[in-house]
Amino acid sequence: MEDKGLHNAKEKRLKRKEVLEKKKAIDEIIRKATSVQDHLSSFLPFCQYDRNGLSVHLESGNGDHLSSPTKKYIQNLLKVNMERYYGLEWPTEEKVKRREMVVPEARYIFVRQSNTNATIAGVNKPEDGLDDGGLMDGQDRLVGFVHYQFVVEEDVPVAYVYELQLESCAQGKGLAKFLMQLVELIARKNKMGAVVLTVQKANENAMSFYTNKLRYVISSISPSRVDPLIGAEKSYEILCKTFDPEAKGKLEE
Repeated sequence: MEDKGLHNAKEKRLKRKEVLEKKKAIDEIIRKATSVQDHLSSFLPFCQYDRNGLSVHLESGNGDHLSSPTKKYIQNLLKVNMERYYGLEWPTEEKVKRREMVVPEARYIFVRQSNTNATIAGVNKPEDGLDDGGLMDGQDRLVGFVHYQFVVEEDVPVAYVYELQLESCAQGKGLAKFLMQLVELIARKNKMGAVVLTVQKANENAMSFYTNKLRYVISSISPSRVDPLIGAEKSYEILCKTFDPEAKGKLEE
């Protein structure tokens, strides 16, 4: 009995050590990914998009280095695109999003259209509710952005897409799909196990886009799968696309 007790104690110590080492390894993956200031530098051929009558270029950004005009633009585009889907929840959600957008861990892909191209295309003026998105700081006009962060979900390092927002002039051109595929490339390069995102149920176009065009699935951590009764009361679903069996087992199955 004593030998068995010692054996069990040894197994528990080894198990704890294994868990701690795995956590340390995951934390290091997140640390390394977050320490990269410009993830687009590894994907320079993807920084120009010229398709379907749209010509834009991409640039990286960090949450704690956003200019005042850029912060204002992000806030305004979020309001224009998302307020109707949140309904009465919007005032609270807007405050949350404003905090999330400027944390040091926030990484951005900004979509800019040169003033010349915008004028030729007839979209040199921002749509209602938006400012000139970057012109105030001497840059080409912003027409959208992606906000993502490297986080841990269910012991899996993931790239979590907080926002993918485009102005109407940049929608329906294949750009959103291109940007998500770019995020997936960034995630894979940085050893993430998945890309995860949240979609409002009321945003049926977005839900169809992610699940049908990009083949994302409702994650096992989404409220509707954790507890259908609670999920029915929630206004959102959590979607994911996994890259390896371990991530699939923890986030999909």
